Amino acid sequence: MEATVKITAAQVNELRQKTGAGMMDCKKALVEAAGDFDAAIDLLRKQGQKVAAKRSDRDAAEGMVLGKVNGNKAILLTLSCETDFVAKTDDFVGFTNALVDLAFENNLTTVDALVAASYKGATVAEAITELTGKTGEKVEVSGLEIIEAPTVVAYNHPGNRVGTIVGLNKAGFEEMGRDVAMQAAAMAPVALNKESVSDEIIAKEIEIGKELAIQEGKPADMAEKIAQGRLGKFFKENTLMEQAFIKDNKLSVAQYLKTGDPELTVTDFKRFSLGA
Repeated sequence: MEATVKITAAQVNELRQKTGAGMMDCKKALVEAAGDFDAAIDLLRKQGQKVAAKRSDRDAAEGMVLGKVNGNKAILLTLSCETDFVAKTDDFVGFTNALVDLAFENNLTTVDALVAASYKGATVAEAITELTGKTGEKVEVSGLEIIEAPTVVAYNHPGNRVGTIVGLNKAGFEEMGRDVAMQAAAMAPVALNKESVSDEIIAKEIEIGKELAIQEGKPADMAEKIAQGRLGKFFKENTLMEQAFIKDNKLSVAQYLKTGDPELTVTDFKRFSLGA
């Protein structure tokens, strides 16, 4: 019976339009499914699942970083793939936007929750598998962060390789928030302020400072003091609030915010960068 089923070019094209899979893959799936569209789609999904398994060890260092704001909430998401070519396709860009919107609509706050969420009659995980099958590349949600604050701002650097979201403790400071979000994108701070720098990073910087002091010929008993001094410089260069403000390096970011309101400060920031 299967041998007598005739698969037309119109059917193949329709399946291709629905799934985005290649013409030959669509034809093979329809032939194997004896013309049953749902069965053919399942076969293509299974093909995608095989590709996903095959690609699981590949480096997904390309993709799209996207931040959006809705009311007092900002979401930053990274959808990763293997090549810049795939990252720029309409399907990939549209899917990234849809995932951020889905996170807003369902109050999803973790990657696991997002991947398990319902999307177009299936799950996000299944949609990712389909996109993997269509593109032939590993695709994954590699990051999801949320900030809620009186003022929230998202900044997407042109090309969507770097993105940031920032929260401020007072409402009505979107322009200043955008400046800070651009600062975070450009200067890649490791923490909000020196108090939030991890003990591991501090210990590492002190050790590096000691080694440099000794290499410069300083007495070993002075190395600790010199290292502590260098730690202060590290904080100024690598924490958001202490960094020199990129639009006026005579001010720190903290000082810049006080020009808008003496009590204005950053509650939190998040930054994603492709390949980082």
